[in-house]
Amino acid sequence: MDDGHDRGVAVAFADRRRAQLAGDGPASDVLFGAAYSDPAPSPDGKMLAWISDRDGRPRAWVGALPPAASVGTVTEPDWPLPTELDDPELPAGDVQALSWSPDGGWLACQLSPGGGERTRVLLVSPDGARRREIAPDAAAVTLGAWSPGGRRLGVTIYPQGRGDGLACLVDLRDGTSTVLADGPAAKVCTISGDGRRVVVRLGRRGARHLELIDLRTGRRTDLIPGGDATVADARFGVTGSQLFLHTDAGRERAALLGVTLGDGEPSLAYPVAARADDDLDLVALDPSGARAALVWNVDGRSELELLDLRSGMVGPLPEPPGDVVSSAAFTRDGTALLLASEGPTVPPQLARIGLDACVPALEATVLLPAEPPEHLWDALNALVGPTLHEFTGEDGLTLSGWLFRPRTALGATPTLIWLHGGPEAQERPTFQPLFQALVAEGIAVFAPNVRGSGGFGRSFTQADDHERRFTAITDVRAAVTFLTDSGLADPARIGVAGRSYGGYLTLAALTWFPELFRVGVDVCGIADFETFYADTEPWIATAATTKYGDPVRDREMLRALSPIHAIERVGAPLLVVHGAHDTDVPLGEAEQVVAALRERGASPGFLLFDDEGHQVRGTANRAAFVREVVGWVGRNLQEVDSRTA
Repeated sequence: MDDGHDRGVAVAFADRRRAQLAGDGPASDVLFGAAYSDPAPSPDGKMLAWISDRDGRPRAWVGALPPAASVGTVTEPDWPLPTELDDPELPAGDVQALSWSPDGGWLACQLSPGGGERTRVLLVSPDGARRREIAPDAAAVTLGAWSPGGRRLGVTIYPQGRGDGLACLVDLRDGTSTVLADGPAAKVCTISGDGRRVVVRLGRRGARHLELIDLRTGRRTDLIPGGDATVADARFGVTGSQLFLHTDAGRERAALLGVTLGDGEPSLAYPVAARADDDLDLVALDPSGARAALVWNVDGRSELELLDLRSGMVGPLPEPPGDVVSSAAFTRDGTALLLASEGPTVPPQLARIGLDACVPALEATVLLPAEPPEHLWDALNALVGPTLHEFTGEDGLTLSGWLFRPRTALGATPTLIWLHGGPEAQERPTFQPLFQALVAEGIAVFAPNVRGSGGFGRSFTQADDHERRFTAITDVRAAVTFLTDSGLADPARIGVAGRSYGGYLTLAALTWFPELFRVGVDVCGIADFETFYADTEPWIATAATTKYGDPVRDREMLRALSPIHAIERVGAPLLVVHGAHDTDVPLGEAEQVVAALRERGASPGFLLFDDEGHQVRGTANRAAFVREVVGWVGRNLQEVDSRTA
């Protein structure tokens, strides 16, 4: 790269960052500071790749990984890897995922142009000098596994207009592609060391399965016969004679299972690591094949273990800096475990746990970001941690939620109920700038895990499928009952908000129980299942039928579940938020809600981000989102006499 260009890029970055946060002070620097995720050590152990929004959008970065004996942080480069796509009609792409080729020659990056769902896969050399896009003419491409030699890359290609994905192996030498499987949510999970076997995941939401494919004979074996799964992933052991499955197929909780491979039929899957009451969130395998790092979901928080795969012995690992671990990876030499974690008072960061001589270090050391400057400590210390509460649904099902309350709150307070997406996602104690900003304004936030959420077993996750969604909507009313009966929330000052499925549930709650809420915020929620199925991406629609219902066969049920047909019942002031590039829940869902309310004389707010998709990822946009939501909610929950839709 030209030195003058380099300096210009660095200066532009600094100016852009200052402009994004200008005038908002230390609190803004904390809430909207750079986030770090997805640590990926290079095969030679000298470099580290990660994703950060340090320049305002999620980008891929590469820096030198300090020696294992060092306690220093990673020195950040002045600019990210150049991941701009060659197509001038496509907006810049956020980096969603990345992985090194086994030979270290490429970083494969999954990009989201404009924050949208039509993802691309771009190969970039670590120095940024070489670039190569995979299947640029497809509607979308997602990232799978590398072959051990790095000559082939597993990807899923979504052809234009098709609902099923093609799980493919792309040969980087000549660009040819081999289709391994064709179906909903197809993905290349793992490739054996000799390159002769592949495991592919297939299936709609909640009905995944894993298939072992012998590339020499074409023979296909279902690894979990009769066991539809919500979690389904696989990894070959180092010798190739063993396969590890991360799945909840045939069981209530996600666990690590083993399959022994030979020349004949694979063995039946047997448990390697399982807990009766906790889901296994993440598995990282030591490159030597001797150990596995396990990340368990224990009531929403992460618990780490180191498993010796030879003896079956399990030992604890130090607590991560944050309550929730989002990714984990061993260094190539196995002397350290790299983690991404975050918590309510801990912004997303990267850390390392030393494993010298198989003995874990006493604590994790932070790799990124560097120690915050002194003037930010007061703002960091002002962040509030939540408490976990249990309550019951109207049919007696046990539910739970995280309550964030202002430090000085006494008695019943104005409260916003926040509903997460998915619905298979889970509300966990992560870093939530919106929650912290609301609490700073004297508004409590209750974030429940209604039925359908992940983290509580398969039965709970499936408890809102199809016609059971009618009961799931009443869980929002049950949350209001819990808050008011407990004296935690002022019944005259309760709001409801949520994103994606949580946005849908917000609209449903506002139409079913309008008397309960003084304000609402719908962030990219489904308003009408008929238009959602017609306008969303074909592969999203295909995978969703097991969760929501079939748009033809279940048309009447889906109509009864669609809030747009009762929109006249919305009495609370409603703010609608959406991204122009959202093709998961398309923009039309928001537009029809706003139009219907305006036709009835209401004045809904409408916050549209021209450069976002299904999530708000840009730093400046996230700050604007928080400011607008806090202002909207605050005006309606704290000014008791004002009430207008």
